Amino acid sequence: MPTLFIAGTGTDVGKTYVSAAIIRALRQARVAVDALKPVASGFDPAAPAGSDPAVLLEALGRPWSGVALEEMSPWRYRAPLSPPLAAAREGRRLDGEAVISLCRERAGALGPETWMLVESAGGVMSPLDDRLTMLDLAVRLQAPIVLVAGSYLGTISHTLTATAVIAGARLRLAGIIVSESLGGPPPIHETLADLAGRLSPTPVIALERGGLISHPLLAALGLI
Repeated sequence: MPTLFIAGTGTDVGKTYVSAAIIRALRQARVAVDALKPVASGFDPAAPAGSDPAVLLEALGRPWSGVALEEMSPWRYRAPLSPPLAAAREGRRLDGEAVISLCRERAGALGPETWMLVESAGGVMSPLDDRLTMLDLAVRLQAPIVLVAGSYLGTISHTLTATAVIAGARLRLAGIIVSESLGGPPPIHETLADLAGRLSPTPVIALERGGLISHPLLAALGLI
């Protein structure tokens, strides 16, 4: 099975929450799945519980440990900044080509019946290094994209911009998941209806906090 790239319209829209929900749904459907979030910013090595790598490991049913966290997110940085800036804070340089090579190697090592979910850091155009962006990573993987958007005010513009960028790169958009943003309007289903009307026939799916991705939703995204 191909790699699936989980991208976001921006930072803190719920990519890891959605990735974990997809992983759990695939496992429940008895579909083999693995995951990789190669780059993670805002990671505190003294308190890894609740971090993005730990959440993904838990969704996969794997206990997190130093080795497991290293395998899930080989490039981890403390500062909650774009990856190259976070790396620079630590006197390091992030090499986007090395990230791409690792993702391709890990995906290629899986059997043909196993999905590999690769989760980006930040938005679809967030920097991967001082030259490449997360979109370049998706292009090099030639992976279909699930785009995660929030339901906050302004998300329609951000989502339409991101979908235009993805289309310009000639990547397949498998679907859009609107992850419920907490603490403010508009209601998620109003946002969903607006985006669905503008982006048909691309599947646009709502995922409320605490919600699950069902078997029909997996099918709509082309995952089963």
